[in-house]
Amino acid sequence: MKKKKPKKDYRLTKYNLEGFNKPKRTPSHPEKSHIVLAKEGEQVKLIRFGAQGADTKPPRKGESVKDRDKRLAFKKRHAKNIKKGKMSAAWWADAVKWSNMFDK
Repeated sequence: MKKKKPKKDYRLTKYNLEGFNKPKRTPSHPEKSHIVLAKEGEQVKLIRFGAQGADTKPPRKGESVKDRDKRLAFKKRHAKNIKKGKMSAAWWADAVKWSNMFDK
């Protein structure tokens, strides 16, 4: 008996994504700066996140107090949604734009 291959999600091709849980910049999108096809277990969800042109900075050595306060204010303001995990736009914005999680 042949095993069936799991179907590839059409959104990976449509949005030219590398895979699940791999965020990508969207410079031509009018409002959102990133897109990701989030997957947790069997649940899959397309998420657009991050404000286009927002001045965000992950933590770094020698950062200014203003930058640190800006990052902490974002994390405090969105704490409830960040706790929801990978299936929320706030979690991805925190991971990609405000933390060092996805540095390349």
